[in-house]
Amino acid sequence: MFEIIFYRAENGNVPIEDFLNSLEPKMRVKAVNSLRLLEEFGNQLREPHSKAIGDGLFELRIRFSSDITRIFYFFYIGNRIVLTNGFVKKSQKTPRSELELARKYMDDFLRRNKHE
Repeated sequence: MFEIIFYRAENGNVPIEDFLNSLEPKMRVKAVNSLRLLEEFGNQLREPHSKAIGDGLFELRIRFSSDITRIFYFFYIGNRIVLTNGFVKKSQKTPRSELELARKYMDDFLRRNKHE
């Protein structure tokens, strides 16, 4: 079993929590169920549920009806999974700004937790 952690910025903001709260109720339920799968299977979870993005980042792929949502995450010491941010997918390509944000959050988390 893996432990899911929400990335928290130095100012206290929790981007993934804000994102999950912004989702329509049915999509939120689907996202929470997908997070449970991630928690159970961790690095064994594969497509269509999860996909490696590169540089240690992964995306949790959530589909409800015609809506598509993505949540970025990475693995950390001791079977922990850190969720960074998410977005509702509106085009084929992942927005560069969302990917850059996920990398920024991952780098910040690793920098602040390097002595753990």
